[in-house]
Amino acid sequence: MTEDRADGTPQGITADARGPSPFRFRVPVPVRFRDIDVGAHAHHSHALAYFEEARWEYWTRVAKREARADAVDYILAEARLRYRARILYPDTLSVGVRTVSVGRTHVELEYEVRKGGGEIAVTGSTVLVMFDYAAGRPAAVSGALRERLESFEGEKLPRRRDPSGQNEV
Repeated sequence: MTEDRADGTPQGITADARGPSPFRFRVPVPVRFRDIDVGAHAHHSHALAYFEEARWEYWTRVAKREARADAVDYILAEARLRYRARILYPDTLSVGVRTVSVGRTHVELEYEVRKGGGEIAVTGSTVLVMFDYAAGRPAAVSGALRERLESFEGEKLPRRRDPSGQNEV
C-alpha cells in the first residue's frame, strides 16, 4: 500500500522507465509462488486478482470508500484483459488503475500491469455497476463520487456508450 500525500490525496507513481504514464495511481503487487502454473508463469486467472488488489486500493484511497468488505457498493459487471508478456516468479508488479468513464450507474476502470523491469505484462478494463445490496438493484453514481474521481484523474470523465452506440450505460 502506498502512503497518502500530506494533503490527503493518494500517492501514485506518475512515471516509469519509459516516461510519463497516464496511470497516476499504482500499487506494487508481489507475484506469489502459488500464482505459478505448469507453464512456469503466473496462471492467466491471476491477472484479475492483480487488478482486484489495485482496484481495492484505488477504491478506498481515491474514491474514499470504506475499506471493509461489507461496505463494497458495486458489482463487477464486465472484465476485459489482454496478455502481453509472461509474468514470472519472483517479481513485484506495478499495477496502474485509472477511471476512464462514469455513467449514470457505472464506473469504468482501466489497468496496466508492469513487470519489475517496466515491461507491460497485462492491460485491461472493468466496468463496476454501483449497487444497492439492500434493494437488490443498481444505484446511481453519486455526484460526490464523480467529483472525487474527476478531481484525482484531472479531467471531466465521459459517459460510456454500449457497443451498439444506442444507449448510455
